[in-house]
Amino acid sequence: MAVRTSQGPLPLRLDRAKAPCTVQSFVHLARLRFYDRTVCHRLTAYPTLKVLQCGDPTSTGEGGPGYKYKDELPVDLPPAPSDPTGVRRLYGRGLLAMANAGPNTNGSQFFVVYGDSALRPNYTVFGTVGAAGLKSLDKIAAGGIEPTAQDPAPVDGTPVLRTELLSVRPSCRP
Repeated sequence: MAVRTSQGPLPLRLDRAKAPCTVQSFVHLARLRFYDRTVCHRLTAYPTLKVLQCGDPTSTGEGGPGYKYKDELPVDLPPAPSDPTGVRRLYGRGLLAMANAGPNTNGSQFFVVYGDSALRPNYTVFGTVGAAGLKSLDKIAAGGIEPTAQDPAPVDGTPVLRTELLSVRPSCRP
């Protein structure tokens, strides 16, 4: 998937074998140009959660495509080394996964992992980010998160470097 952002390329490799419905929905939305000109609205910088979240046409964290579909949860993620309980799994740097609001609420929002993260395995993994995309993600993460009156040094919020998905297109490249 060829993704151009205002902060650089974000090439994605989709894995239909792991998540066929998710990939189908993502490609469908891309073909409709649903993602074009949307803003990545959330950046996290917790010690155990380092992701950039995109795909919301309202840029609020509440928007979606008007439909939801079932989870295709990962079964092959290793345990997160930072979780002694073994409940959380390692969503490693470079993974592409669906954001959701609970079981079977997938829509259009997704996240890309810029640093190893420990999460319950409740998020469908449906691809990876290419090397050029990791450079773009590092740039966005280095820019930090917008401070607010309530939190001058937030670890979750709007990226300082506005990141707009300029175009998201299916690609024939492997």
